[in-house]
Amino acid sequence: MRELPVSGLRLSVRALPAAGSAGRLLAWRHSCARVTLVALLLMLLLAAGCATLTAPPPASSLVPPPLWSAGAATGRAPTSLQSWWLRFDDPLLTSLVDEALRNNTSVQSALAALRQARAQRDVQAAGLGPSLRGSGSVQRSRNGDAGSSNNFRVGLDAAWELDIFGGQRAAADAAQADVRASLASLGDVQVSLAAEVALDLLQWRGLQARLLIARANLDSQSQTQRIAGWREQAGLVSALDSAQALGATEQTRAQIPVLLSAAGQIESSLAVLVGRWPMQLHEQMALSIAAPAGTSPRALDDWTIAPPAEALRQRPDLRAAEARVAAAWSRVTQADAARLPTFQLSGSLGLGAATMGSLGRGASVLGSLLGSVSAPLFDGGAARAQVRAQQAALDQARFAYEAVLLTAAKEVEDSLLALRSDADRLLSLTQAADAARLAAQLASQRYGSGLIDFQGVLETQRSALATQDSVASASAERDAQRVRLFKALGGGWQVDGDPAAQAAWLPATPARSVTTTTVTTTVTTTVTSSPPP
Repeated sequence: MRELPVSGLRLSVRALPAAGSAGRLLAWRHSCARVTLVALLLMLLLAAGCATLTAPPPASSLVPPPLWSAGAATGRAPTSLQSWWLRFDDPLLTSLVDEALRNNTSVQSALAALRQARAQRDVQAAGLGPSLRGSGSVQRSRNGDAGSSNNFRVGLDAAWELDIFGGQRAAADAAQADVRASLASLGDVQVSLAAEVALDLLQWRGLQARLLIARANLDSQSQTQRIAGWREQAGLVSALDSAQALGATEQTRAQIPVLLSAAGQIESSLAVLVGRWPMQLHEQMALSIAAPAGTSPRALDDWTIAPPAEALRQRPDLRAAEARVAAAWSRVTQADAARLPTFQLSGSLGLGAATMGSLGRGASVLGSLLGSVSAPLFDGGAARAQVRAQQAALDQARFAYEAVLLTAAKEVEDSLLALRSDADRLLSLTQAADAARLAAQLASQRYGSGLIDFQGVLETQRSALATQDSVASASAERDAQRVRLFKALGGGWQVDGDPAAQAAWLPATPARSVTTTTVTTTVTTTVTSSPPP
């Protein structure tokens, strides 16, 4: 039996040899083999005449500079930032980051997206091979007075679409690239989450330091207020000194509720980040106040940044954008292959008998083998338009990749410059705070001895409080800027606990000499507030 459909050429053969007829069955098999060979030859000839190749996408014209603008070049190996939060030597920070990476809803959502992408990849990969289906049927018929008859059939159906032009392989490659993008997106969520937890905790630590400074200055101002009251009772000064002392004391006291409220709001934010109810983190945070982080964590030690080209490759968002470019390129190839003929082999083999027991012996063998080719003849230009659409999507992916690359470089440069300026600012503020503290002590002593009026005491106390509060804020901001730099460099990316999956797509870095940048910003900060003698 031969067929010629409108969509292309169809060759088929069908034979139904009688049960037990070995000669007819053998002849049927030879006939199937000859027709199959002819069909395959025709397929290959058509494939050779229709095959086209799409040129690979051009590489990005953006080339990162060899060095960062800040820092000195050395030959030291770059510092690993995979678990950068350990460098702060803060057990609370380590505990919160680990808990957030396990329980945060954004991480769980990204994991679900990764599982979905892997399932879609498996679906596409399954389409590369043949499919096999089983079937069975029972039929009972009656022909007037001639009586009834039964017909039992069981069989297997097989089909395989030959991937001559690589369309199915391109679809599988695109699905694999989507898996890589989902894996990198998970890493991006981890990087952002770890940084957000650290920034909130550092801000909370800064508020606790400012609370200590405010309370210490409140004690100092309260003692000065008592001295002013005694001098007023002795007739040495007017009531103006007592009123000014009371006003300064209450102004400082009014700052404490504001700081407490801000700290409580940050505790609620941290609880949500780690997957808890807002009120469930207060006790743990309160215990950490009694045992704060050390004043000289390892984050203040020297550490080394790789050159831009190597450092930016560690960012998961850049890897995700790169994987999306690869997926878009594969879809261009897939759309191009859709314009070309498709080839398919299919066949069936079954048994038919009048009774169920006869299926195992004496049954009729029913079989068919079909080789087909189908090519689009006219679609109004839809296939070519689809190729253009996928090429435009590829251009979008490439421009998105370049945008991520430029933004990543900007974030690293901004963090390096801000970190250097924060270190200089903190050093100056520390010296100013020491001088203001000494001035406040001297002014309190001279006022107690009657050598100066209360205005001098008031000004020096205000200056001491302001500079000490600025030191605490600047110290927290310096550490926060360091966290932003770790985030900008892609630190904190933990790949799904599957090293094999990571190694399957992460490109190997060749052995070579590395030019690196060392960042050194070590500042010793001492903030004290002592009551006047």
